[in-house]
Amino acid sequence: MNSRARTLTEPAAVEALTHPVRRRVLAALRSADSAAGVARAIGQPRQKVNYHLKELERARLVRPVGERRKGHLIEKLFEAVAGTFVVSPRLSWGDDRREDALRDQISLRHLVKLGERLQQDASGLLDRAAFDGEEIASASVEADVRFASEAARSAFMEEYLSALGPLLEKHGARRGRGFRVALAVYPDPEEE
Repeated sequence: MNSRARTLTEPAAVEALTHPVRRRVLAALRSADSAAGVARAIGQPRQKVNYHLKELERARLVRPVGERRKGHLIEKLFEAVAGTFVVSPRLSWGDDRREDALRDQISLRHLVKLGERLQQDASGLLDRAAFDGEEIASASVEADVRFASEAARSAFMEEYLSALGPLLEKHGARRGRGFRVALAVYPDPEEE
């Protein structure tokens, strides 16, 4: 199975994910198994699991990965396409004005994409810690800052960008384990 998190952007996939039996089926399919094996694992009838497997396959949340012989039967094997699923906030956007704003404001578009990526990456790392017992080296910094004026905010951004380049160059390497570094500056959405 792909242990990464996958962001869902299709309503049909989210709808398929909302059923509690389907969530249990997905959890059981972190490693490949048959409908009968999943049914035993989650304590549900095989016919019911078959139905939910078909719905999950239709929504592209599981995929067939082979077959195995069990006695005189050949069982089809499935696995989840990701270790965890994250629902994109874009699915709740009811009209095109948000998409229009993202096209018009490039830095805002990057902020929204960063939020989605952070959510997806954090979920995938949580799975590695929870299921693989991995100790995840991570850090996060969050600060609330007030700028007296637009000029002060602009000066902060210029100073930040000029400080970041040498810092990344000093500590970054071409080889080794990769880490993502992100800092976002945006107005506090709770303030008017």
